[in-house]
Amino acid sequence: MSAHPANDTDQVIAKLSVLDRFLPLWILAAMVLGLLLGRFLPQVGTALESVQVAGVSLPIALGLLVMMYPVLAKIRYTETGEVLADKKLMVTSLVINWLLAPAFMFALAWIFLPDLPEYRTGLIIVGLARCIAMVLIWNDLACGDREAAAVLVAINSIFQVLAYGALGWFYLQALPTWLGLPTTSVEFSLTTVILSVLVFLGIPLLLGFLSRAVGEKTKGRNWYENTFVPALSPWALYGLLFTIVVLFALQGDAVISNPLDVARIAVPLVLYFLVTFAASMVIGWALKLGYEKTTTLSFTASGNNFELAIAVAIATFGAQSGQALAGVVGPLIEVPILVALVYVALWARQFFAPSRSI
Repeated sequence: MSAHPANDTDQVIAKLSVLDRFLPLWILAAMVLGLLLGRFLPQVGTALESVQVAGVSLPIALGLLVMMYPVLAKIRYTETGEVLADKKLMVTSLVINWLLAPAFMFALAWIFLPDLPEYRTGLIIVGLARCIAMVLIWNDLACGDREAAAVLVAINSIFQVLAYGALGWFYLQALPTWLGLPTTSVEFSLTTVILSVLVFLGIPLLLGFLSRAVGEKTKGRNWYENTFVPALSPWALYGLLFTIVVLFALQGDAVISNPLDVARIAVPLVLYFLVTFAASMVIGWALKLGYEKTTTLSFTASGNNFELAIAVAIATFGAQSGQALAGVVGPLIEVPILVALVYVALWARQFFAPSRSI
């Protein structure tokens, strides 16, 4: 075990680009720019929505695809052997990611937003979108298991294509009905959600897989990971920032008119990230998974794929809906929280048995 874990983090942070290092600042700036555009140039919103594809503004659709593809192109889809053989890690990850975490977000959404059905639905959509993007960065900063992270991210990606639509129907329609709660999302369409996942996750997932397969075969892994991926990576952030600008240009009036609503969306999100991360760390420690795999488990469980959540919310409910706004608030809260949790993880390393690999 490293005697100076904070130094490990400082070294990794030093390697990050300016874009990645100040990600929360860029997101905030994009939100402000979007708000200003929506406030002082309302015709921008009309222009943005003038061209649509499957009910989604074409600029937004392009932004979503651009921010998803680079992340999925980084995954090593063929490296699964040792991690897949670790049944304890695999089962624990699946249970937390697809049973406990979505149920916890469902509970938080109803506890904190019982009178705001659109925002509540948006939070539930966020809770169902398991992290496949920035988790790789947070895991690396916290000195987690890179191979395990890649495998869990790949599994989450595939599982979302197969199960996201059904889980959306369960948490938005079936479960509220069973519990005697009002079903507010009557316009929710299982077909629309499945189509959104297939388009905004399936297409970049396929492109990411083909990029790695073709790139490694023709140029080799060293070129792919040290030349192609670094050149491609910034586009994920460009796509995210562009999408946030567009969404906040459309959401400007709603945000400015209801700042307390935005604050109410933030509260359950903060609790979700903190509690899910802490619980996953305790579970990993109790199961003796070791620090590296426990850290990977915790970040993949607590992080969310806000890109997919935003895409589904827009395609299903519209770019100016409360559901879309809740999805957009997600990255603003998630990024600084998970950056802080990197340091929490490194502090918690002292409670784990020393790893033979360190």
